[in-house]
Amino acid sequence: MLKTVVSRALSLALLLLSLSGCYSLGGGSLPEHVKTVAVPVFAGGSGYGNDLNRAVTNKIEAATPLQITSSIARADALLECSITTWSDSSSQLSVDTERAITNRITIGVRASMDDRVEKKQMFSQSFVAFADYTVGDYLGQQEAIRVCMERIADEIIDAIVSGW
Repeated sequence: MLKTVVSRALSLALLLLSLSGCYSLGGGSLPEHVKTVAVPVFAGGSGYGNDLNRAVTNKIEAATPLQITSSIARADALLECSITTWSDSSSQLSVDTERAITNRITIGVRASMDDRVEKKQMFSQSFVAFADYTVGDYLGQQEAIRVCMERIADEIIDAIVSGW
């Protein structure tokens, strides 16, 4: 009886291992003709356009085969982004004093990517990220900003690779 259970478990494990290489996600690869992308500096955002641009370009280089180019004219694709909302507001009030104990950074970005070779839009959408920090904690505020930028950069990368 125990030998049968062990044998079946081993057979099932081998079957699962052999099937694990058979599954792949569709729609996650870039078109072959898109090899370079231009990403102009983000507009808007209280001076954080450069920082968010850097976060997105770093993610593109790390997570896709695309090469960043500074020449829009020679790029196979163009990723244009603008910071549409930027706020730092109270998110949690103290019950005793009714003063804010945490603030929330919220960043909204509108992004679109055009395939310049086939002259068509690959995607156009908005992204929003937020993170909280303790009121008066400057380093916490900077970390919340960084977290928001990373989240938006991740969402933009997801849109780039899932759009095809």
